[in-house]
Amino acid sequence: MKEDEDKASNVLWVYPNYNAKWCNAIIKEFNIHPVTAQVLVSRGFSNFEEIYNYLYAKLPHLHSPDLLIDMDKAVNRIIQAMKKKEVVLIYGDNDVDGITGTALLVELFRQIGLEVYYYIPHRTFSNLSMVADVIGYAEQKHCTLLITVDCGINTTEELDRINENKIDVIISDHHEPTHAFVHCVANLNPKLSNSSYPNRELTGVGVAFKLAHSLINHLVSEGKIGATTIDLKKCLDLVALGTIADMGALVGENRILVRYGLKQFSNTKRVGLVKLMEICNISPAMVNPTNIASKIAPRLNSLGRIANPLKGVKLMLTDSVEEAYQLAYELEKNNAHRKQIERGNIHDVETLICNCSQLFEDKALVLCSTKWHPGIIPLIAARISKQYNRPTVIIAIDGGVGKGSIRTIPEFPLLSVLQDNAKFFIKFGGHNCAAGFEIKEGEIPEFKKSFISTANRTLYNVDIVPKLYLDSRVKFEELTFEFLDSLQLLEPHGTGNPSPMLYSDVTQTWIPKVFGKMHLKLYLEQNDRALEGIGFGMSQQRHMLAKKNIKLQIAFTPYINVFLNKSSIQLFIKGIKKQID
Repeated sequence: MKEDEDKASNVLWVYPNYNAKWCNAIIKEFNIHPVTAQVLVSRGFSNFEEIYNYLYAKLPHLHSPDLLIDMDKAVNRIIQAMKKKEVVLIYGDNDVDGITGTALLVELFRQIGLEVYYYIPHRTFSNLSMVADVIGYAEQKHCTLLITVDCGINTTEELDRINENKIDVIISDHHEPTHAFVHCVANLNPKLSNSSYPNRELTGVGVAFKLAHSLINHLVSEGKIGATTIDLKKCLDLVALGTIADMGALVGENRILVRYGLKQFSNTKRVGLVKLMEICNISPAMVNPTNIASKIAPRLNSLGRIANPLKGVKLMLTDSVEEAYQLAYELEKNNAHRKQIERGNIHDVETLICNCSQLFEDKALVLCSTKWHPGIIPLIAARISKQYNRPTVIIAIDGGVGKGSIRTIPEFPLLSVLQDNAKFFIKFGGHNCAAGFEIKEGEIPEFKKSFISTANRTLYNVDIVPKLYLDSRVKFEELTFEFLDSLQLLEPHGTGNPSPMLYSDVTQTWIPKVFGKMHLKLYLEQNDRALEGIGFGMSQQRHMLAKKNIKLQIAFTPYINVFLNKSSIQLFIKGIKKQID
């Protein structure tokens, strides 16, 4: 019990900076609630233009796709393929970002009359090479142009072998380059060192959308198609799904794409998405980033982890209700199997951690085993990194080769660390917050030593303390339906744009109730206004709250709960502190 209380108190509450003059200026300029204005202050907005673009930016404010380096080369090569009636192959990564981006380009190319095929590898230890997957398939289908989606930037040698087989390559990717040069017709990536594209945070499906946008603009300007022949807004459901699933930062351009993508999601005509939402028990009108990330995306991702990801593209493209139902049902079974594997692997990891308490003498975790599924390790790495607030490497070993997945904390960006350790890897790639690699089993001990040494040397003790970032103090009397409506201006919420985190001093009027074995329902009051709070996963804190009339400070996000057609305001509790009398 004492450990639970210590764990709760170990979270560092980071209080907001207050600037009354700037906050009042925002209130006056935009006529918004003072708390909403303070959230904007806390999020670092420094001028009215930034705030206006954040709150009100629309599709016409998207950046021109032609700002991406090599976009003209990519479009010209596709136009050439159209004129010569070439066969095109779309080669996507096996996660949701790759699946949605692949579906987007296949759908578009079919609409403009290109003969197009798609391929997504089922990555296993016995099949780790892009070349092994793609060359034979491309030759079988007589493809002369290959376009990657969400992959390809770090496959220099493999691309050379594809070019040797007289197949031109257009790369569309968003991962950080680890090589200075790749041999291809065009390299579309906002993270290229010489790129001036304003949005580095595009995901793979976002780059694919930009390619589609530029191509359509070109065809319209040349009079090849009418201005209304193809409506790209209809593919924004795919863009929203892939961006949210890949944890793309919901700021700037991504925020616009996801905002409009969610609207398209709720009206989608894709029977595959409709059936998937039915299986997830999600009403199209209620779809949001949270249920996309927690319900829809994991089911699609289960294909790339343990099954055949090609079926994910097929689900996005099918016009058959019967086929959509069969594929969605298969996804549900795969996801259940994935959960079973994940539970076993997580139990094994947690047992390993419990038996090695000395692990926490270091500021990073590097764990490896021959028991873990290579498709599940990204989930494990994310979970362990979040739970212990440390850079975490999980390596699954098979046949002398390790497949590694890394998740980290903001204070420890990955790419420079990986580049410093490149000598250990067969290959690697990713982002500053998440990355993957392949490594020979014999190299793992030296890599582990180097990675942990870097973390110990560069991280401070405070860096590995979990933090709760607060946006604004609020009074219960301010928590009205009108105020919650005003907070919708800040949506959609997700990576890079979390839900507002508010805090308040309250009295607990009754002992909390445990429900669902793991969760708490709290009864809170402030100045005669009573509200209920829900603390998910907080049941272990009940013992320290087992009295009436305790003075607390709570951190929370307010929301509208609808039960039996009756609406009420409740609080998602994210943190609890006892007030000292």
